Amino acid sequence: MCKKAVCPVCFHHCELAEGQRGFCEARIARDGKVEAENYGRVTSLALDPIEKKPLYLFHPGSKILSTGSYGCNLKCNFCQNHEISQSEGELFYRQYSPEELVGVARELAENQGNIGIAFTYNEPLVGYEFVLETAKRIKEAGLYTVLVTNGTAEEWVFEKLIPYVDAMNIDLKAFSKKGYENLGGDFETVKNRIKQAQEHCHVELTSLIVPGLNDAMEEMELEVVWIADLNPEIPLHITRFFPRYRKLDAQPTDIRRMETLKKVAERHLKHVFLGNV
Repeated sequence: MCKKAVCPVCFHHCELAEGQRGFCEARIARDGKVEAENYGRVTSLALDPIEKKPLYLFHPGSKILSTGSYGCNLKCNFCQNHEISQSEGELFYRQYSPEELVGVARELAENQGNIGIAFTYNEPLVGYEFVLETAKRIKEAGLYTVLVTNGTAEEWVFEKLIPYVDAMNIDLKAFSKKGYENLGGDFETVKNRIKQAQEHCHVELTSLIVPGLNDAMEEMELEVVWIADLNPEIPLHITRFFPRYRKLDAQPTDIRRMETLKKVAERHLKHVFLGNV
């Protein structure tokens, strides 16, 4: 029996037979090791306002080239980008080298005021190798690197990337072990990555408020107290849920509940923003 290869990138530590893909559907076992099958495969590319990431206190008013591939190491049944993050079929993509993608960013910097590249849309760190090699070249070009991530990669992945990353928006999808288990995630991992990141770069957090998952005032109180203990200056984006993917029969988050949660958060944090309201 052939020995399986273990993927070291996230907490799942998938054990994969030759040719088998991991939980994320983006990494694959080849020649006894696990590599990023999605390396350089760009499914989405757009020049976005920085506020769309969302980053409100990092170069506000600017634009950034946003790129995504496919795959994710969580299984959120309300995913807003499920076509690429949870894809089960063929996807259209264009192959880019790190140099080619940075070339696009530089051209947009000259012509349209682009400030860098944001890795977003799917979970970028399931293909951290491409992010790392591109981020090195972004820094050489004098531009910024932004990560929009669920924060559940292993510590060593963040250690490799942080010297080249200027800002992150990290999703804090719930504030309980059970909440993360419902999403196929790991609560302690994301807390540890938030702690790690905020010591080295600009960090903003996003909590999408999903009814029945994380909309309790008591949970928000626990969340914002924890964030404030790290740094009360960390911005928190409290975002309204709308039916998506496999939760099409759900109701959007009640706006009054959103406003109440914002008031709870503002008792402890200096920068709290409502999104999708």
